[in-house]
Formats: sequence, structure tokens, C-alpha cells
Amino acid sequence: MQTLFDVSGKVAVVSGGSSGIGAMMARGLIENGAKVYITARKEERLMAKAAELSELGECIAIPSDLSNVEGIEAFAAAIGEREEKIDILINNAGANWSASIEDFPEKGWDKVMDINIKSIFFATQKFLPLLKAGGTADDPARVINIASINGIRNSGMPTYAYTASKSAVINLTEHLATDLAHHNINVNAIAPGFFPSNMTKQIVENDDMTKLAISQIPRGRMGAPEDIAGTALYLCSRASSWMIGQALVLDGGMISRP
Repeated sequence: MQTLFDVSGKVAVVSGGSSGIGAMMARGLIENGAKVYITARKEERLMAKAAELSELGECIAIPSDLSNVEGIEAFAAAIGEREEKIDILINNAGANWSASIEDFPEKGWDKVMDINIKSIFFATQKFLPLLKAGGTADDPARVINIASINGIRNSGMPTYAYTASKSAVINLTEHLATDLAHHNINVNAIAPGFFPSNMTKQIVENDDMTKLAISQIPRGRMGAPEDIAGTALYLCSRASSWMIGQALVLDGGMISRP
């Protein structure tokens, strides 16, 4: 029982790991003994985050563009040159676009879909050999897909592609979970609510908007790094080895609110 949440010695890959909840999860894994690769498109910010996290443990940054299959293949190949297996893949990279239904552009729709859903499928596909090598019957490899509560309910904002993509993440997670379980790979998702990140900075930086957002949360606060990191640790550890295909809602009660 004392090692239920142990991830020491595991090798993890976190996309979108330079900021927001990706960096929070990466830090949680590193502080608990995992070797973590982080990736993002903006190299300067990625390298700065890797330098910060390296003070806590082993963190390696590899810049990549996961919006297309060529970029995903190159990233997976770079990891494969360094590792014979990986134990954890966290598909966290995300994008958003807001516009009225009358003005919503095709380029905005495609950008969000490419990052939020296409990259999850093809990253899982390209990392499959390393995940298969990492998983065992007693300790499966893990894939964690980051969805959103806005893939479950209408956020009230004109973020149509984001809503559609995050709903797709939840359904894709269930599909991949049943297909990959016999390869000793567990696939689950996390559907976060209001956390501080680049996507929510317009709210976080405005006191009135922050108060309004928090007023919708029964727990009375936004998500903290420990909340998302703890959930990721659970999904990456022995404690969840018999859980597959689930989307864990992490929102302080927003979905449950009447």
C-alpha cells in the first residue's frame, strides 16, 4: 500500500509541458522521481521551464510542432533515440479559438482540431512501440489525454472548435482504452475545470472575471497545481492499474452544480 502512488524510475513524456497544467503535471512527476520529457512549440519558453524543473529532478526539453504528423513523428523519433521504452504519455498540448458563429474561420477550426484531437491520436500511434515496451500486465504503460469540462457542457463562450475537440477527446479516450488494454497500455483522460493557464489568463488577470468564475465553483476556488498533479500521479501509478477509458472530471464541482 505504501507504494501505490510511486512513479519513481518511470519515463514520462508531457506535451505542452512548458506552461499551465502541463508544467504542473510535469513538476509533480519529476518531484516524485520520474524522468520527464517536455515538449512545446515555443523553444525559449520550453527551455526556460526545463531549466527550472531540472532543479527538482530529471527534465529534458525537446521542441516540436505537434499540429502535423511530420512533427509528431520527428518528436517520437527523438525520444526513441534516447529511450528504449516510455511508461507515461500525457497528451496535454492544446489550442483555443473564440469567434461568433457568423465569423468563426476555417483556419481557427483547423488549428484547434489539429492540436486538440488529431495530435492525441497520432502521438499515441507514433509512441505505441515505446509504450508497448514499457507496459506489463502488473504495471501497464499509461496514456493520459487532457480533455475539458467544456467537452461535457456548454461553456457559454463562442469556442465551438474547442468544445467539439474536447468532447472528441473523451470519446477517443474510451475507444483507445479498450483497443490498447491488451497491449498493457491504460488510456484515461482528465477533464479539468478552471485552472490558471495561458488559456484562462484573460480571466485570471481580471479580478471581476475571476470572482465571477469562482462563484460558479462549489469548492470556492480555482484549481491548484497539487490538484492536477495529484490526479496525474494517480493515473500514472499502481493505484489506477485497473482503470481504463475514464474521463476524471476535475472542476471543484462545476459540472455537478445545479
